[in-house]
Amino acid sequence: MHPPVRDPNTLSTLIQTSSSSAQPLLTLWTASWCSTCRQILPLIQDLIEKEKVGEAHGGVGFVEVEYDAPGNEEGGMRYMINSVPTLLAFSRGEAQVESKVVKKGELADREFLRGWVEREARRGGEGGAGGQGILGALFGRRSV
Repeated sequence: MHPPVRDPNTLSTLIQTSSSSAQPLLTLWTASWCSTCRQILPLIQDLIEKEKVGEAHGGVGFVEVEYDAPGNEEGGMRYMINSVPTLLAFSRGEAQVESKVVKKGELADREFLRGWVEREARRGGEGGAGGQGILGALFGRRSV
């Protein structure tokens, strides 16, 4: 777990660090005015910190990204964050947009989130050049 990200440089550093460790970085994009975000944050933190979901597959990193902090809007656009809250995983330095979670029903569903964290942990550094990143999602490229 990392402290909340309030600037794009910190997010870049965390993405690079997770890339070198081959441990996926899960990001929860939030905003100060978002009441739903305040409900989802403790739920995902509990799954990762207390229940250790994903640990059997090497674990995951997690950080809250404050979308409405000055400068973070650019990162939100870069990673196609259209609404908050949004869960987005990074694997080997690439945003895994095909597994991005934005539906409020899914974000509030503990069992759905458990499965999502497990899947991202199993990715365990797969993805990146071998997975479907932003360009692949934009242009319909599928990983082999």
